[in-house]
Amino acid sequence: MAGEFLQLAIGRAAVLLKADGRNLTLQPIHHDPDEAGLLGNTQLVPHWMLSGHDAILAVDIGGTTIRTGLVALEWRKRVLSDARIANAEYWRHRDDKPGRDEAVQKLVAMLRGLIKSAEKQKLHLAPFIGIGCPGLINEDGTIERGGQNLPGNWEAAKFNLPRLIRDGIPEMAGETTHVLMHNDAVVQGLSEAPWMRDVEHWGVLTIGTGLGNACFSLRK
Repeated sequence: MAGEFLQLAIGRAAVLLKADGRNLTLQPIHHDPDEAGLLGNTQLVPHWMLSGHDAILAVDIGGTTIRTGLVALEWRKRVLSDARIANAEYWRHRDDKPGRDEAVQKLVAMLRGLIKSAEKQKLHLAPFIGIGCPGLINEDGTIERGGQNLPGNWEAAKFNLPRLIRDGIPEMAGETTHVLMHNDAVVQGLSEAPWMRDVEHWGVLTIGTGLGNACFSLRK
């Protein structure tokens, strides 16, 4: 039913855009949205950091759930479109109604569990954690606005999730941990990057607890 509704919505939107004289192609993203919110983080990793590593840790924070994933890069093929979810954990925080600090502690515990999973699967983790989070994310990792659906006050000036995650997991395999957080719609849109090499611009619309959107331009 959800797939039929999606196709109907895309078809209707395409008709309206064409009637307005806008030449745009609309299509669903390649991955399931839950996976795309994790896989898009592969596009945030500096390429120099990928050398010699098999996987990264990724986080997708939503208004009702938090997902963490062990993303196998398949980087030996030099094609990040082959990245896959090797393991994932899911927590519906809306049901538990945790405080902000409790939510952060739970997130760190979930990531530590995935580190152990990487060791069992003999995947060499890059010292990188990518996070997709609702809201307008400042360069320093604070949330300017848009975090009202998250547990507690995530928009406080002194609250910095990337820093707290780095404090909770300071090293990975003896290397200093790097944490990067971006808007969740941006991260989900970046999951499409491997298929957008022949276009100048593309965008994404996300529908979840809230609505999100992002647009991209391909660098030459």
